[in-house]
Amino acid sequence: MPYITIKLTEGRTLDQKRFLVNSVTDSIVNSLGVTPDFVRIELVELKKDIFAVGGELVCDFGRSDLKEEE
Repeated sequence: MPYITIKLTEGRTLDQKRFLVNSVTDSIVNSLGVTPDFVRIELVELKKDIFAVGGELVCDFGRSDLKEEE
């Protein structure tokens, strides 16, 4: 039984999440030859203020008001 965990930052709509789990389920079904009822998907939403990429919090991406102190 495939069990997939998908981590993504918060802010997606319910329709986007529905489309995501449907698409991933279809891919697993086609790749592994299992039926959809055997596919388990867990969505883990990460708050943008506790997740960082490249040393920068995701909530700070694109903020021009943040200046590095020297």
